[in-house]
Amino acid sequence: MTDARRGLRRLAAGRRGVFSRLRFTSLRLRLVVVFGLVALTAAVSASGIAYWLNREAVLTRAQDAVLRDFQQEMQNRAGALPARPTQDELQHTAGQMASSSQRFSVLLVARESGGAVVYGNSGGLNGFSLEDVPGALRTAVNRTQQVTASNSSPYHLYWQRVVEHGNPYLVAGTRVIGGGPTGYMVKSLEPEAKDLNSLAWSLGIATALALIGSALLAQAAATTVLKPVHRLGVAARRLGEGRLDTRLRVSGTDELADLSRTFNNAAEALEQRVEEMAARDNASRRFVADMSHELRTPLTAITAVTEVLEEELDSEAGSIDPMIEPAVRLVVSETRRLNDLVENLMEVTRFDAGTARLVLDDVELADQITACIDARAWLDAVELDAERGLHARLDPRRLDVILANLIGNALKHGGSPVRVSVREEDGDIVIAVRDHGPGIPEDVLPHVFDRFYKASASRPRSEGSGLGLSIAMENAHIHGGSITAANSPGGGAVFTLRLPNDTSDPADEPDGPDGPGDGGPSEKDV
Repeated sequence: MTDARRGLRRLAAGRRGVFSRLRFTSLRLRLVVVFGLVALTAAVSASGIAYWLNREAVLTRAQDAVLRDFQQEMQNRAGALPARPTQDELQHTAGQMASSSQRFSVLLVARESGGAVVYGNSGGLNGFSLEDVPGALRTAVNRTQQVTASNSSPYHLYWQRVVEHGNPYLVAGTRVIGGGPTGYMVKSLEPEAKDLNSLAWSLGIATALALIGSALLAQAAATTVLKPVHRLGVAARRLGEGRLDTRLRVSGTDELADLSRTFNNAAEALEQRVEEMAARDNASRRFVADMSHELRTPLTAITAVTEVLEEELDSEAGSIDPMIEPAVRLVVSETRRLNDLVENLMEVTRFDAGTARLVLDDVELADQITACIDARAWLDAVELDAERGLHARLDPRRLDVILANLIGNALKHGGSPVRVSVREEDGDIVIAVRDHGPGIPEDVLPHVFDRFYKASASRPRSEGSGLGLSIAMENAHIHGGSITAANSPGGGAVFTLRLPNDTSDPADEPDGPDGPGDGGPSEKDV
């Protein structure tokens, strides 16, 4: 079952890793998108500029060649016609003009000697006619310009690009100077359009390749940049888990290398600080343990003497001087309190050192609680609500310590009667101890289980040691349970002890990774 759960965890972690790479908020994806957008913008801009420049160059070159040839033909051939040519002369001349190197269609318009308008058509492009010439172009061609010093010709050559049925054409026209026919020319620009379409496809393919290349480059850059960041994140998580020997491999002199060095320096300083604190903590615990141990021997002798003095005080024929009786009683009570404090300190040091162990047994809860109350003569002040036959596997001695601290605290600081209720809830044993006192102030509730905590600084001294509730909580924790403190809506404080009903003995468990079987910490490179 454990291996299966570990496999499921690895699978889930792997899926989370894949999805984290696909998240839009992922830095890797954002780098790829930014690189792609920049490359796409640059490629589209460059392609657009290149296409526009090449388009103008191709069209201008073709247009200039056609217009130059047409103008030359108009001067050489149409200019040689008589002022009133016949239709046959126009037709013959139009055919000659159309057979030039540029292979355009020609339409000549003139008036014959009788005054009628005659046309000469080269016969190309399904019969090029005057209706195929844009009206604005015809008007411009037939408009007579004023001859000036800067304008020596009354007529000029005009041209216009048109699109018919999806195909581009160049249409031009002019008149023969000094009288003669008007000539119009049409030239298909489809070859140039095909060349421009091929250029557009080439530029589109180049743009797509640039986009793919930028994506690959972005992926490589993201991997180069994010791999150290990922290692840093893994190292930070390990450091947060308490593996203070974690270090990063440092290579290079860039900013990421400086970041890795800074992390290593911080981790090393943190490890040294924690080691120093742990050493001071161990020394403090050892001091408390040694001091408590050394105090037990003289306390044993003092306790024996105080017990004799107490017997003398309680006997009717006591020989204690009435004048010193209060002092003797004070010595007896303070000796008992000091003895309890030493025992509590010894117990606390065992918890801190991790040497406390459970001795589990099958416990009948009602009998155990009754025995705890009876042993301390609290039967008249405590009400017990517990069903007979409710059993749990617990450490009887530690449960007695927990109950004695909770009930004793309720009797001392709360109000009688103290009610103890026992129930089973979700497989756990729940024991609630409620008093009828004024309750616990809200600002004190978070600290009631702190060691040596005093609710009021003006009352630093109390009958207890200040360790009872802390020891009760540690005993609950070693069972795998907990204790909570709260105020009851009906008044008074309620301490709730929750213990699992299937506690296993930690002494029977194998050593964990930090136990005796561990070979000690070793430096890990991430």
